[in-house]
Amino acid sequence: MITKGAAAGWNFNNSYAKLPLPLFTSLKPTPVRSPKMVIFNEALAKVLGLNAATLKSEEGVAVFAGNHVPENAYSLAQAYAGHQFGHFTMLGDGRAILIGEQITPKGERFDVQLKGSGRTPYSRGGDGRATLGPMLREYIISEAMHALRIPTTRSLAVVTTGEKVVRETDLPGAILTRIAASHLRVGTFQFAGNWRPVEELRILADYTINRHYPEIEQDENRYLALLQQLIKRQAALIAKWQLVGFIHGVMNTDNMTISGETIDYGPCAFMDEYDPDTVFSSIDRQGRYAYRNQPIIGGWNLARFAEAILPLLDKDEEKALQLAQDEISKYSEIYQSYWLAGMRAKLGLTNEEPGDTLLIENLLSIMHKVKADYTNTFRALTIDKMEDTPLFGTPDYNLWRELWEARLTRQQTSKEASLQLMRNSNPAVIPRNHRVEEALEAAVNNGDYSVMERLLKALSNPFDYTTEQNIYCTIPESSNLPYRTYCGT
Repeated sequence: MITKGAAAGWNFNNSYAKLPLPLFTSLKPTPVRSPKMVIFNEALAKVLGLNAATLKSEEGVAVFAGNHVPENAYSLAQAYAGHQFGHFTMLGDGRAILIGEQITPKGERFDVQLKGSGRTPYSRGGDGRATLGPMLREYIISEAMHALRIPTTRSLAVVTTGEKVVRETDLPGAILTRIAASHLRVGTFQFAGNWRPVEELRILADYTINRHYPEIEQDENRYLALLQQLIKRQAALIAKWQLVGFIHGVMNTDNMTISGETIDYGPCAFMDEYDPDTVFSSIDRQGRYAYRNQPIIGGWNLARFAEAILPLLDKDEEKALQLAQDEISKYSEIYQSYWLAGMRAKLGLTNEEPGDTLLIENLLSIMHKVKADYTNTFRALTIDKMEDTPLFGTPDYNLWRELWEARLTRQQTSKEASLQLMRNSNPAVIPRNHRVEEALEAAVNNGDYSVMERLLKALSNPFDYTTEQNIYCTIPESSNLPYRTYCGT
């Protein structure tokens, strides 16, 4: 059944569907029994040029549930491969369907994808469905990341399906509508590079450049320029993760976008107590994707992308390999420059000195030693409330404080300007794990979405430092059991 898209504001132009067919499979979402809207992102709908009133009606709910397809949509599931915990395998959209690319009033292009919309040829035995808790979790975390000014996919809506999904127990089914600059992944190129002709790989690369990096189309070697641009974007992205204590949890190559957005909020979480070895994912038993390893894994994933496009870099295989290695070798320095700039901002430093890295590392070392909360430590520095932290009064911190204050005097910026920089760089609130769980429990078990709505409101302006946010700054009670997250999204 087809719905008219004019009233809702749908304005689809489906460029991905023009790529070689092996890169995707055309199919429609599987209808559900009794869909119901549980949360809708009106602010995002406005950006997309969509009519919120229409989309919150029965017509819109039917679209978000996959029961109706908007006019001019072209629904498909994308093929891709990926290294999952280091092991290469064939993958694809196993429970997600791209229904189209929305062109906004500003001329921007965004993928509209239904996650949990039924089986696809890439489901690998799965049911293609998703449960309510993980879909709400992705909504909360992705919108929090957006508010933190970190490139991310976003969430437009979550609907329940009226059907049960069998996991360890029967759970309420749900579908999330995800908005992304695109769903092109490192794994998309690995699929093309491993199993498709070079000409199809070239078509994919040209499409990617046109969609995300049009400024390099005329470069002498635009495929090398594509690698260079992706290195910069991923280095910048992962630096932003580190700066706020975000741990992705599953940095497989199929979870690294070519656009430089954060994607796939499965077993992710934010660090409370500062510990570089922090791991939340229940399946990451070796700590491959621990907080300290995220920058390293970013470089490893980029190397896999470079391998996939080697035939495009140069006809001479050895020269292509050398070109790739030369660029990948620059990643660590590029990442470090982004991270260091961000840490300087968190400490109110507006110029550069050789000793800054040591100053920053010493603070982190003290935080680790006294088991200080990562976010609250920088929040306390910003509002000068260090007495609320375990660092206060310790000899190590007292010495560090003297060095930091002396460092601040060696810059021309006023104290007020430095403090403002710190406020703009240190969030007062993050989606604390215990607060997220509290919201999910109320929604899933009791049908109470008010806890989630209040949390989302607090997270929408993380740099405001309002008294209303204080309740969301509290750390969880100590527990002998480590916090664990699961791959449910």
